[in-house]
Amino acid sequence: MPIRILPAEVAAKIAAGEVVERPASVVKELIENSIDAGATEIKIEVQKGGKRLIRVADNGCGIPADEVEIAFARHATSKISDVNDLSRIRTLGFRGEALASIAAVAQVTLLARTAAEAMGTLLRVAESRVTHREGRGTPVGTVVTVENLFAAIPARLKFFRTDATERRHIDALITRYAMAYPDRRFTLLHNGRLTFQTTGSGRLQDVLAKVYGLDVARQMIDIHSSSANLTETTDIAVEGYVGTPTLHRSGTDHITFFVNGRWVQDRMLIHALRQAYHTLLPVGRSPMAVLKLELDPALVDVNVHPAKSEVKFRETNVVFRAVQRVVRRTLVDHAPIPQVGEWTRSAQAGQWERRQALVGTGAEASRSAAQLAMEVQRTASVGGVEGDPTLAFESPRRLPPLRVLGQVAQMYIIAEGPEGLYLLDQHAAHERVLYEQMSAQRASAQVASQTLLEPLTLDLPPDLAVVLDTHQDQLAELGFQVEPFGGQTFLLRAVPAILVRSHGGADLRQAIVSVLEEALAGRRPLEREKEEHLVVSVCKQAAIKAGQILSHEEMCELVRQLETTAMPRTCPHGRPTMIHLSRAQLEHEFGRR
Repeated sequence: MPIRILPAEVAAKIAAGEVVERPASVVKELIENSIDAGATEIKIEVQKGGKRLIRVADNGCGIPADEVEIAFARHATSKISDVNDLSRIRTLGFRGEALASIAAVAQVTLLARTAAEAMGTLLRVAESRVTHREGRGTPVGTVVTVENLFAAIPARLKFFRTDATERRHIDALITRYAMAYPDRRFTLLHNGRLTFQTTGSGRLQDVLAKVYGLDVARQMIDIHSSSANLTETTDIAVEGYVGTPTLHRSGTDHITFFVNGRWVQDRMLIHALRQAYHTLLPVGRSPMAVLKLELDPALVDVNVHPAKSEVKFRETNVVFRAVQRVVRRTLVDHAPIPQVGEWTRSAQAGQWERRQALVGTGAEASRSAAQLAMEVQRTASVGGVEGDPTLAFESPRRLPPLRVLGQVAQMYIIAEGPEGLYLLDQHAAHERVLYEQMSAQRASAQVASQTLLEPLTLDLPPDLAVVLDTHQDQLAELGFQVEPFGGQTFLLRAVPAILVRSHGGADLRQAIVSVLEEALAGRRPLEREKEEHLVVSVCKQAAIKAGQILSHEEMCELVRQLETTAMPRTCPHGRPTMIHLSRAQLEHEFGRR
């Protein structure tokens, strides 16, 4: 077949396919035009998941009568004028492709009027050709109606999903832009029925209540704009809301980022957020967050994806740390202690996945208060991402003063505080203390190691032998000294001091094997994460076990040391160290209020 130029209508439809992926793509382009036009009221109407009809009406500045036709020409835009403008884009749209692409695959009707005009203009376009034009009375603003999307291209139409699926994509889009612009009033109708509406009050929390419900919105923590001074440059500000550690989901669908008002999907930003929740969430869970980044447009490239859903940052590491630091500081300062019932409700809603038991059988005998005090020495407060000295914070929020009352089921410590009763999981609490102790030692490269009087012989199965060999460097940094002894046998000459204090003989050997087994189960791609996983495993083996009777002095010492930690509310695995039964709850249960 000879080389030839494609007909204009074919080229237009091919180009439209990059911009218009599904009905939600049309809605996105139209509401971005409305926002760029300064609209404070945006109404979206949809029929049959957007396949039959999409209508977006706004009260923005409108389009002058002498520009309505050129608005449908390809690469026609009022937002940039030369190539230099691409480095300082402040609008959501800028390529001039949206209306042209939509008109190439649907019937489009535009009704617009500016404040300077006495009458508006109605224009109908189909197959990229103007079919009708007339003057018509209308309020200032723009109304764009898109009908029969891809009806003339059956091969593309058959790839659309069900009406319900396409509707969900539209719902997700509208709710996110409502969160990005809480000062705009968004109204959404599906098949003539009102399904979503915001007040335009300017309060993001009002929109969160509409999107997620009042109960979830109350569990979101405000990131104040003053936290921006934690970033490395005043060119980056991070604001929004993040969920408490008890508010988590199985996927990342409830993580939303906006960069200069644009909804973006960026793996680096998601990873930064997850790092901020390090050791605060159960394994495999993701936080909820709505975060807005504001930075100099010259520091971000938005022209890297046809749908403008991805961006590139000039200084990726700076942006990463900005998100990580601000969120971590917010969680350290403001994350509340879980109330009795919060974790139960999460389990009932499918938001808490139970992991394998983190505690042993309790065969160990109780130790003296003096010995326990040695194990839970006062630790340095490690803020930011734990174990990273570059992210340390001062004066993190502490626990309330607690008075120990006793022990329940040889597992939980009962304590009284100013606001009621607290139940502490002794294993989880001790894990947290040991983890921060070891993290502080790692930060100063002074992990306490204990040489054994007699080396322990480890006869390992092939898979654990490979793990030990693979993690040699990380294990050495944590205080392990291991030597090959032929085949799958190794000599263990030194171990972290916290393991020696809590184990002896065969128990110590089993603890080492358990650490290797957890390393095998926790395959991590990053070296730093491998080491973190080993630290958590070591602390798990060294911590006080469930079923272990503690004296009153031991319990008091453990609580005192937990109070000195930077993140006392969860163990390194993300489980709560304590739950709170408030005085108000007690009064309610006893019928006093």
